[in-house]
Amino acid sequence: MTSPGPLPTLRFYERADCELCDDARRALQAVLEERVKCGAMVPKVHAIDVARDAETERAFGYRVPVLVLEGRELSLAMGQRAIRRFLVDTLDARLA
Repeated sequence: MTSPGPLPTLRFYERADCELCDDARRALQAVLEERVKCGAMVPKVHAIDVARDAETERAFGYRVPVLVLEGRELSLAMGQRAIRRFLVDTLDARLA
């Protein structure tokens, strides 16, 4: 069996004092824990505060929270179901 290579990085665009971002962060953590338990691939997570960079703010500011993984985006990722489907579609497809 061939190794899928290095773990991909999931970028989590967020903003301080954002309730939607807090909800998305908790949902993401729950989904990642589920993936660990079942032995599925778990990406590295890199949280990015959109307010720290003007270009990033322009690109993602009005849509936070946003997950970006391997060129795919999930905007307003508030629920576990949406995050779970996004990771399955993006990560598990690599192994097929």
